[in-house]
Order: sequence, then structure tokens, then C-alpha cells
Amino acid sequence: MNFPASYPLVSSLEAAALPVVLVLASGRGERFTASGGKVHKLQADLAGTPVMQRTLNAVRASGLRWHLEDAGHPGMGDSIAAAVCATRDAPGWMVLPADLPLIRPETLVDIARDPLAGEVLMPVFEGQRGHPVRFAPACGDALAALQGNQGAAPVVSARAAIKIVVNDPGCITDIDTLDDLQRAERLLQAAS
Repeated sequence: MNFPASYPLVSSLEAAALPVVLVLASGRGERFTASGGKVHKLQADLAGTPVMQRTLNAVRASGLRWHLEDAGHPGMGDSIAAAVCATRDAPGWMVLPADLPLIRPETLVDIARDPLAGEVLMPVFEGQRGHPVRFAPACGDALAALQGNQGAAPVVSARAAIKIVVNDPGCITDIDTLDDLQRAERLLQAAS
């Protein structure tokens, strides 16, 4: 997607007080390859633009500060921990897997600006949990200690996650297989 000149949505001054988007790109993408993909899923072409580039375009258009974690960690928990440690002074974090190419910049900003009644905020689209999941600064130590493939599930389950309903199928449209890529392509075509 090419975003018009009205982007970024957030000024750099406002962004300094909002959570940092942690874009996770360390996964191996084995399910995508197993489904017949010829390249890593993040490099797969989606309507002329690689999947990860689309995700990064939305993050940039939001105006929020962000950190790309692509060091090839063994599990999502390790990736989150490394990203949190690299941004330790942030006023919170939003965990966004890089394989969500249809996420809207507006959704990112809505989640970042939410008054956050608790320590964890989870977007929900049509009853399905999505990303990015937002964490308050109080979650920093727990996030920095994560390991393995569970991602941030232990931190989410240890706290009462507040749900925010969003009108963005992009928050649940991840790319794990070729079928997922084709579904995302159809969603893009329907939106244009």
C-alpha cells in the first residue's frame, strides 16, 4: 500500500510518549516453505510488494517509533525478549509479527493511544485475537525474560488482558502458508 501525504498519523513528539512497535522477523517460516513457498514468507510477493515491506510501510505510516528484531532467534519468546532489551526505556511495547502485511496504520495508532486500563491490551477482530498486543512498562521484566516458542502468552495470561475491538482484518491476517498469501491477495483486491 502506498499511503497518502497525510501520513504519518502521529507526530514525533507524540510518538515519544507512546509504546514502541516491536516488529518480529526472526522466524524461520517453515510452514510457508512446507506449503510450497519458494522464498521466506516475509520476502514473498504480495501484490508487487514483499510481505514484510508491507508491514513496515504501515508501521512507518503510523508515525510510531519502532524496532525491527530480525536476528534469527530460536523462538518468538527469545525475539520479544531481545526487542524489549533493545528498547528498555520505552513507555511500553506493541508486539507485531512481521507477517501481518495488511495491518492498518490507523489500527496501530488506535492501540497505541488507548488509555490502557490494565497492563496488556489485545486487539480483537470479529471475535478473534489479533496483533499487535500492547504491554505497559510494568511488563518489561517479564517480557525481557521470555524464551522459547510461546511468545508473550505467559505474560498475557499472568495479567488481565483488556480487549479492544478493532475494525481491521489485517490484525488477524498473518502469512504462514501459500493459502494465507492468496487470501491476503484477495482481501487487498476487495479493498481496492
